[in-house]
Amino acid sequence: MLIAGLTGGLACGKSFVAEGFAKLGCHVVEADQLGHEVLLPGGEAYGPTVARFGAEILDKDQKIDRRRLAAMVFGAPDKLADLNAIVHPAVQQRAHRTFEEIARRDPNGIAIYVAAILVETGAARDYDKLIVVDCSPETQKRRALERPGMTQEDVEARLARQLPAQKKREAADFIIDTNGTKEDTLRQIKMVFERLRNSH
Repeated sequence: MLIAGLTGGLACGKSFVAEGFAKLGCHVVEADQLGHEVLLPGGEAYGPTVARFGAEILDKDQKIDRRRLAAMVFGAPDKLADLNAIVHPAVQQRAHRTFEEIARRDPNGIAIYVAAILVETGAARDYDKLIVVDCSPETQKRRALERPGMTQEDVEARLARQLPAQKKREAADFIIDTNGTKEDTLRQIKMVFERLRNSH
């Protein structure tokens, strides 16, 4: 089975591109979804996260309130590093188990692993190919501001913390440019899909 990483900056269209690959028959695995799962009660990261950040991050059902946790680590690099050190390995383990299950069911299939920080963490090297979804900073800002609750300040702060798009492009095997129409993006997805299919 071939496993391709899919990454890109804020509001570049990763979800739309991932959906396009899923419609072509790829197995899409979302790091965000796995991140939610490992923080649920019984999840691999639940106990260590509560031990590190305290019971005040829990809601009335003893679940981790992700907004409270995010507020606690936002702007505190040491706390964010601690959280990442707990969550990322747990997500990686769960991702690898998921890939193993998919490979058993569909040994000749293509899996797409969607994660925002594959290049930053060095994890991009773990995958057979890397697909980077990219668009102009203006398009990013416009799309990000269309999301509920997003302010200009939030968007600027998040973009400032991200790895420059050029660094991601340099690491890519394939780049999907989402500045154009949805039809144009879907055409690029199909082209990349064909190349993935022919490469294994």
